[in-house]
Amino acid sequence: MENKKFDINSIIGFVLIGAILVWMLYTNQENETQTTEVGTPENQEVVTTENKTISTAAENNFQEPDSLALEKAKSSLGAFAYSTTLPSASNKLTTIENEVLQVKVSNKGGQIIEAKLKNETKYNGEPVYIVKDNNASFNLQFATADNRTLNTKDLFFEPQISKSGENTILSMKLKVSSNEYLEYVYTLKPNEHMMDFSIKSQGLKDVIDGNNGILLDWQLKAFRNSKSISYENKYTEILWEYEGDSDDYTGQGDLDEDEDEDVSYIAFRQHFFSSILLSNSSFESAKFVSKNLVKDDEVDTLYTKSFAATIPLKLNGGELNESMNWYYGPTDYQILNDYDRNLDEVVPLGWGIFGFINKYLVIPFFNFLSGFLPAGIAIIFLTISVKLLLSPVQYKQYVSQAKMKVLRPEINEINEKYKDNAMKKQQETMKLYSKAGASPMSGCLPALMQIPVFYALFNFFPSAIELRQKSFLWAEDLSSYDVIAELPFRIPLYGDHISLFPILASIAIFIYMTMTTGQSMQQAQQPGMPNMKFIMYLSPLFMLIFFNNYASGLSLYYFTSNLITIGIMLVIKNFIIDDEKIHAKIQENKRKPKKKGKFAKKFQDIMEQAEQQQRNNKK
Repeated sequence: MENKKFDINSIIGFVLIGAILVWMLYTNQENETQTTEVGTPENQEVVTTENKTISTAAENNFQEPDSLALEKAKSSLGAFAYSTTLPSASNKLTTIENEVLQVKVSNKGGQIIEAKLKNETKYNGEPVYIVKDNNASFNLQFATADNRTLNTKDLFFEPQISKSGENTILSMKLKVSSNEYLEYVYTLKPNEHMMDFSIKSQGLKDVIDGNNGILLDWQLKAFRNSKSISYENKYTEILWEYEGDSDDYTGQGDLDEDEDEDVSYIAFRQHFFSSILLSNSSFESAKFVSKNLVKDDEVDTLYTKSFAATIPLKLNGGELNESMNWYYGPTDYQILNDYDRNLDEVVPLGWGIFGFINKYLVIPFFNFLSGFLPAGIAIIFLTISVKLLLSPVQYKQYVSQAKMKVLRPEINEINEKYKDNAMKKQQETMKLYSKAGASPMSGCLPALMQIPVFYALFNFFPSAIELRQKSFLWAEDLSSYDVIAELPFRIPLYGDHISLFPILASIAIFIYMTMTTGQSMQQAQQPGMPNMKFIMYLSPLFMLIFFNNYASGLSLYYFTSNLITIGIMLVIKNFIIDDEKIHAKIQENKRKPKKKGKFAKKFQDIMEQAEQQQRNNKK
């Protein structure tokens, strides 16, 4: 009987202990982190957000989110509350990259938060990032059907990577349900700085208020990448193409707002690097704002300018469908020109004939030279070639100057003889020029013909990315200033260093101007004429001060160019031009009867009538 009682008590005890264990397991389960595993281990991605670990899987295996969390989020986000309850509701990054570009996209906002140029480095050896550390923002602002105003930068997108051949495709979806969403699609191709980029929606016709449209806001603060932030800032600005093939830009100062219609692309240029947003059908309109962030070169050393572009996007049938491209890469003429979308205009090569000379003459020839020569030697050979090409023009200029030199004694006699009669003095001077076959304009015209080439090269060297980080002699980087001495203080406009190439260029310019203007300065200064002595000293001084922070490649060009010009002048003066022969030729021309043209005869008649009128007035 006792054994039977013992068995019953044992059974009751085991039951009670089991019940307690079950109760403890149940209550403990509610306090543990919940883990949902959907799909196979191969397609699961573990994401950690705060204290919760969630496994996400393919869309077709996804389970609907918790209804209580969804209702709570709807109070502030409406239909887009669904996106906050998904496993992707975090700041997790997705990286896509190829041989030249690495891009990181955040789930929050679906936007690029890091764009790294893999083959480029800054002046200090650090990698070149166009986007990093929240210096950029890409946001869509829109109104919803339930009277809310939302910004995509505050919402969470769901990433999905796929492959199409060698292309990497990243889809970022901002969902309102499992099959209704706003989607960004980034497509990165091998060895390309240009990505395909599209914005489209599905099933949002009744969610987004189509009457107000969508406002795209793209902002960027341009990083400093070069040694001289002030020099880099001169070539940092917003550029855009509108109405087919017209171009505009914000300039160097602050621009509160500019606006154009039918905009094809928008470029945030950071001198040697650019980020460009292109529309495949053109944006209906766009507004631009640019702010200069460099007020003090010693303090403002991280950013150059702040850019903003605001673009209205239109819905089509209640849905959004924008096909675009996005470029992150060097401001390289050859790379940009190969896209055949007028992106070569982003490179500041000059307008009109100046740009034409650079695009079709200078750049191809310099690329040919730099293909087998060091950059510095290529600059010297380019300069020599230009001077040889222009030597016939310069010869005519020097011959004209020699004629004027021979005629100077006679011109001085005329000036003295008719010093009280300006009109008669002018008339007799023109007669002398006509008889001698000389004209002061014949010396000016050759000089004017050289200006387009000189100005084209002035634009070419600061824009030539081929010179970036290329050394020559003491210059470490031909795209930046050279340094032979650091100063313990900063001189306004000059800087805190001494560059040698601008000094050499200044000396060469001074010698050249002394040779060309020295004799003319011996004459009395004519009323209304510029002070040649002042100009002779001003040009070298300008070169010395302002070019101290410019690209050493540009100063090397000016130094070489003026050195060659001085040599050509000495050769022409001492071995080609004979003053006695020129004088004899002038005397021969004087003896020949000179048939006057209709214009010259009419001009002389007018002068004689004016002289006669002047005599009558004196009576």
